[in-house]
Amino acid sequence: MEKTKTRKFDTKIQHLKYKVLREVAKLAWEDRLMEEITDIPEKIVPGPQATMRCCVYKERAILSKRVKLATGGDKENPNVIEVITIACDECPMGGFEVTDACRGCLAHRCEDVCKFGAITFDSHQKAHIDKSKCKECGACAKVCPFSAITDHKRPCQNACKVKAISMDENKAAYINNDKCIACGACVYQCPFGAISDKSFILDAISLLKEAEKNQAMKVYAVVAPTISSQFTYAKLGQVVTGIKALGFHTVVEAALGADMVAAAESKELAEKGFLTSSCCPAFVTFIKQNFPDLLPFVSHNLSPMAMISKYIKDTDENAKIVFIGPCTAKKAEVQLDSVAPYVDVALTFEELQALFDSREIDISELSEGVLDNASYFGRIFARCGGLSDAVAQGLKEQGLADFELKPVSCDGIEACRVALLKKSKKLLDANFIEGMACTGGCIGGAGCLTHGAKDKNEVDRYGLEAYEKTITSAISVLKNG
Repeated sequence: MEKTKTRKFDTKIQHLKYKVLREVAKLAWEDRLMEEITDIPEKIVPGPQATMRCCVYKERAILSKRVKLATGGDKENPNVIEVITIACDECPMGGFEVTDACRGCLAHRCEDVCKFGAITFDSHQKAHIDKSKCKECGACAKVCPFSAITDHKRPCQNACKVKAISMDENKAAYINNDKCIACGACVYQCPFGAISDKSFILDAISLLKEAEKNQAMKVYAVVAPTISSQFTYAKLGQVVTGIKALGFHTVVEAALGADMVAAAESKELAEKGFLTSSCCPAFVTFIKQNFPDLLPFVSHNLSPMAMISKYIKDTDENAKIVFIGPCTAKKAEVQLDSVAPYVDVALTFEELQALFDSREIDISELSEGVLDNASYFGRIFARCGGLSDAVAQGLKEQGLADFELKPVSCDGIEACRVALLKKSKKLLDANFIEGMACTGGCIGGAGCLTHGAKDKNEVDRYGLEAYEKTITSAISVLKNG
């Protein structure tokens, strides 16, 4: 078994994706990518025994599409999430179906409630659903006394809580870019890896190679606090040393930007009386698409990633910034006009692992570097509820404790929808909405190596290492140091 396969990827799909990224990165470092890019599928799937598809040729054809995504994907598609259509052919269509639990009752409530004439009965009075007429409203399932009608959706559709995924005429997944918030939930849940995020790993390598030639240029790695829970086979200090071994000038905590956001956002909240957070790009996109009337209430502060990156570039004119975190939506955020000047590339932890191994860097054997900048409150932004705690602390430190903070922490995009809907109907008993599109917060991001309850504990433990620091002192040290 490959050593890298034991490196705590949650799924085999993640491992396959990683292998493609690693090979692409390895060739890019050696300036051999254009010459050997077509050889990558055969390297990863050397023979028939290595495939799970109908044949090795289809497996390699799919891998060719993965290679394209690893090198930036479809330039004509503005979305950072794409479907590998050729790989999307194994999931049943599903929809509402009558199960064996149907008793052929006399009430026929399912028939009565269906407005589209989709329910019929056989000679045993067992119900059947005509798929050509069914609108999937779910009314029949709700009234069935035996719960005999169930909704079987594809994993990607179940994962997508904003209903951006449907099926095209070839029964392959189709993403509606006008609804997609780039959260990546479908990427993580697709059991065939048929949906994936574009990688900009080549852009990061290009910056690092350019910095080798231009001594004045400095490439900063801004890392999300979730990093504390991800590389479980090594210590955090070793991860920091490994990042520097890749050629980065230094490693900076995005949590420092979170401290800056907490200070600014708490002040903005006290001035305006009501606010929603602006840290999660998927949450902000969701508001733009579904609750445009609430846009004036979105905090005007940049996200922690953009905030600290702006500070770095304001103080170092030769700086280039690569953000490394758990979030696929960050790849979309860095393309925004308000963020693009400050962040050059966004990578995930999956891609960082591929970078390490493309340079044969075993971080478990390295000495420990130091990542000791942010406060406890900046670091706990990584999990649901952390931002609200930080805003409460920001109010206290700025002498605004008289302002009564009434936060609602939204764990996942469905909870966000409920809070925003209540606000739009003037039914929300809260003055601050902390919106996290991923379940658990950033620790549930699609670009994580691991996903689980233990990640929250690791983030809290990491935060407690800086518990003696206040938000104000962390910012002060940054600006004076």
